[in-house]
Amino acid sequence: MSGIRGVAGKLFPRRSRRLPGAAPAGAVCAQAVGLTVRLGGRTVLREVDLTARAGEVLALVGPNGAGKSTLLAALAADLPAAAGAVRVDGRPAGDWSAAELALRRAVLPQSAALSFPFAVADVVRMGRAPWAGTPAADGDDAAVAAAMAATEVDGFARRPFAALSGGERARVALARVLAQRAPLLLLDEPTAALDLRHQELVLGICRRRAAAGDAVVVVLHDLGLAAAYADRAAVLHEGRLAAQGPPGEVFTAELLSRVYRQPVEVFGHPRTGVRLVLPRRPA
Repeated sequence: MSGIRGVAGKLFPRRSRRLPGAAPAGAVCAQAVGLTVRLGGRTVLREVDLTARAGEVLALVGPNGAGKSTLLAALAADLPAAAGAVRVDGRPAGDWSAAELALRRAVLPQSAALSFPFAVADVVRMGRAPWAGTPAADGDDAAVAAAMAATEVDGFARRPFAALSGGERARVALARVLAQRAPLLLLDEPTAALDLRHQELVLGICRRRAAAGDAVVVVLHDLGLAAAYADRAAVLHEGRLAAQGPPGEVFTAELLSRVYRQPVEVFGHPRTGVRLVLPRRPA
């Protein structure tokens, strides 16, 4: 662990960082304005306007190839804008140094791979690297322990990351992001490899982080999870925003059937009223 702290200190020197302040509820943590992104000569996103706010879970949904992961990566400042702009914590994303950006947003990619035989606890501790050399580093142990407990990976803290199942790896990767304690969480399909219990666990974590004041942007394929846990949903279609707003308003049969090119039925849960989305099948 001392080796990880040493590397962290070199990557994120104290003098290069301006620490983030607490964001009030509703504050803009990240924003895309007229965002266009091109990859390999192809326009993947076109003129997208989107805002992630403190205290809110924002779900990005849409069919494969709609641009969800690209939009998430652009909000993380991991992809450049061909046109338009991305702002993080009130400033153009490109104006932040890598060290300062790492204090403001934590990113969970679709898959996690490591070339070295790190133990689970060491992988989670990597999330604390941006805080090395700051007063917040005193809370490293507590942050790591809390993140591992929340994702239920503390029971195999000493196991090698490479020896885990796909679902276990996904939860360890999420624990690393949670340990980072950035005010903006950008999660790309965090439930894809998980069973039913752990899908609910992860989305419950997202809700709790939002309730604590963070902004959470999560890419989801399960529209039922998005409807149950998101405050707002952004529906992407062919690189554009087809709709955005509360799931109860934007998850309509007409819109989703058109976007997914699959007839669907949308109705309220008989007990909670939360929107349920099912493919329309022959009787």
